[in-house]
Amino acid sequence: MQDFIYCAPTEVAFGPSSEEKIGKLVKKYGGTKVLVHFGGQSAERSGLLAKVCASLEAEGIAYVKLGGVVPNPRVSKVREGIELCRKEGVDFLLAVGGGSVIDSCKAISVGIPYQGDVWDFYTRKAFDVACVPMGCVLTIPAAGSEMSNGSVITNDEGNLKKDYCIEEFRCKFAVMNPERTYTLPAWQTACGATDMIMHTMERYFSKDDDMDVTDNIAEAVFRTVMNSVHIVLKEPENYRHRAQLMWAGSLAHNDLTGCGTTGDWATHNLEHELSGMFDVSHGAGLAAMWGSWARYTCHENITRFARFAVNVMGVQNDFNNPEATALAGIEATERFFESIGMPTNIHDLIGKEITDAEIEEMALKCSNGGKGTVGSLKVLNMQDMINIYKMAK
Repeated sequence: MQDFIYCAPTEVAFGPSSEEKIGKLVKKYGGTKVLVHFGGQSAERSGLLAKVCASLEAEGIAYVKLGGVVPNPRVSKVREGIELCRKEGVDFLLAVGGGSVIDSCKAISVGIPYQGDVWDFYTRKAFDVACVPMGCVLTIPAAGSEMSNGSVITNDEGNLKKDYCIEEFRCKFAVMNPERTYTLPAWQTACGATDMIMHTMERYFSKDDDMDVTDNIAEAVFRTVMNSVHIVLKEPENYRHRAQLMWAGSLAHNDLTGCGTTGDWATHNLEHELSGMFDVSHGAGLAAMWGSWARYTCHENITRFARFAVNVMGVQNDFNNPEATALAGIEATERFFESIGMPTNIHDLIGKEITDAEIEEMALKCSNGGKGTVGSLKVLNMQDMINIYKMAK
């Protein structure tokens, strides 16, 4: 078991009536001039944006709006937000949307007081931790950014996708109404559930085997998400299971499922290059990569994979052959992904054969020019990355 510090300071307002608290929550955390940051037209068409603005007005809070955030959020929009906030004297940020909007908002929050370019943080050229405080109104359960300390941004130049993680990125509050997820397309729902599962997997598949409380929580999250996503794909307005998914997304990425363990995060790093190059949905990219990563690394802790197979995927335990049990669990996981419409290889993800040159370019970026490694269950160098990408073709 590893020593750990657990911090989850975000105040959560959960349920259909939670949206009534938006203005009061902004005021509670000191906001007097707010940037309302959002994505496309759905926030306006649904009436949510008007409700958010009315709640701010009721508390006498001024605001400016900035929409246009896209999936795999771009640093160009972040820079636009920084300039707007400086010009308008914004002192609080409010993200209205899913993980992409929240991640963009986090980048704006650290960029406002910084005198250089915000991309410096994502390339580790700057480590300033001063941030403008922010909250969020969650509409897409997936990324868990509403309670995490991380932000992932794509640079329009070169399609580089990088993350930056600091405790100051944690939202002051998160307003979560599961009814807002009723109209999510099936693809987005499935991608979101996959992202939740993968956030938990990145912490669960570890060499640290002696934190049973954490492992049991993680396994409960796995089973709940897998059960609920099947139900909401058939019954989009099933409040009970939409609520399970919304709360599971937060628990999967607020570090609760990783207390006492060493996270891996190799699959995420490998996928970042896929979505950076091909602009694919993050959850789908993770599903396409995970099976190959798992087969490549499972021998580093075969009993952990066997435990997952039995406790989560319902595989019968072959006590004489844990490797067979582990591999059966990997295959069962891939069948689950396929059952909710997720790809399990790169060809199905991007709709064409990936070239060796594209694989080498992704591995070069993922390894920081061949100088870096990713992962902890098995530390992967550039050649390992190439091998896994080729396995996933």
